[in-house]
Amino acid sequence: MDTRLYLVRHGITKWNDERRYQGHHDLPLSEAGRLQAEKVARRLQGVDIAAIYSSDLARAMDTAHFIGKTHRLPTIPLEELREIDVGKWEGKSFEELRHKQSELLEHWLSDTINNPIPGGESYAQLRDRVIPKIMELTRTHMGSSICIVSHSGPLKLILCHALGMEPCGRLRFELANAGVSAVTCTDDMRIRVSFLNDTCHLVT
Repeated sequence: MDTRLYLVRHGITKWNDERRYQGHHDLPLSEAGRLQAEKVARRLQGVDIAAIYSSDLARAMDTAHFIGKTHRLPTIPLEELREIDVGKWEGKSFEELRHKQSELLEHWLSDTINNPIPGGESYAQLRDRVIPKIMELTRTHMGSSICIVSHSGPLKLILCHALGMEPCGRLRFELANAGVSAVTCTDDMRIRVSFLNDTCHLVT
């Protein structure tokens, strides 16, 4: 039987609004983010979910909490599902980096897969902590549906893995705050994307 993973990006935060890199900084949802989390919980209310896993950061856990309430399920926090560690760029915007740390930024942009963010992670390192855990969860819940609440970075790499793309493929699509995507895994562990960045529930 197929296994389905519902991938949910957390609701919006103040730093999302300000377009600042958050990384591992533990920001809560903004009021708008809490409203988004309520809407995504309603979007998934009719789905038979066996388990809910979340990044252990507050913005993801808060989002997962709303989903858990509608399904009467606990949220299981996993450090592996955290956003990419942005190191010294935490709290900064791309524009700030472009003006004040242009050489470091250009070096990182020359190979974002293998070059770590200063003081943080590379996308290869992010992939290597996220994908094995996702495959483990898929095997654990074979034949069921589970919900994964995380961040743009990890979720994009899960989708790239399903599509057979390198991590640089993440630049070809967007994931909105509180958007829902889904991947389906067959018994022989072949993965396909079922749908991508569904946000219809946010406009109702």
